[in-house]
Amino acid sequence: MTTHRCLQTFLLGLLALAIVSCGYHTAGKASRIPTDVKTLAVPAFVNQTQTYRIEAVLTEAVVREFNTRTKYRVVSEPEGADAVLRGTVTGTQLAPVTYDSDTGRASTALVTVNMKVILTAKDGRILYENSNYVYREQYQISRELSSFFEEQGPAVQRLSQDFARTLVSNVLEMY
Repeated sequence: MTTHRCLQTFLLGLLALAIVSCGYHTAGKASRIPTDVKTLAVPAFVNQTQTYRIEAVLTEAVVREFNTRTKYRVVSEPEGADAVLRGTVTGTQLAPVTYDSDTGRASTALVTVNMKVILTAKDGRILYENSNYVYREQYQISRELSSFFEEQGPAVQRLSQDFARTLVSNVLEMY
């Protein structure tokens, strides 16, 4: 009789566990994009700032990330695509963070980029939208004028890679 009671308790516990399980899964393995989406258009992002070519760097990083992490066929033209990802650079800012105490010149700077992104299906449904991406990257400013190397470009490259990784994860997981 006690074996039967233990078996009932065990099965009841399994049932309760199955009912309350929360559905966690490994990140990056599930896609919340509809299964009929096979081709994804990523046209060049729009630049509403005065920062030269920032939209090109960000678009390239996003395309590269989709190509490496997903099975979607990524194209640049929206015609014939199952979904279109549009991005807009809404703001950029460059600000000194620290100063050299000897010269009074800036020694590190912070570049900040604001973006908005929308993914729409070919029927006009919004599949994903985030109008408030903010990314920052800090970099050193060279003290030696003879060996001066502009670090802002590489900082923007690092920032764009971080943005692309996050965006692709967010789109796939629908965060």
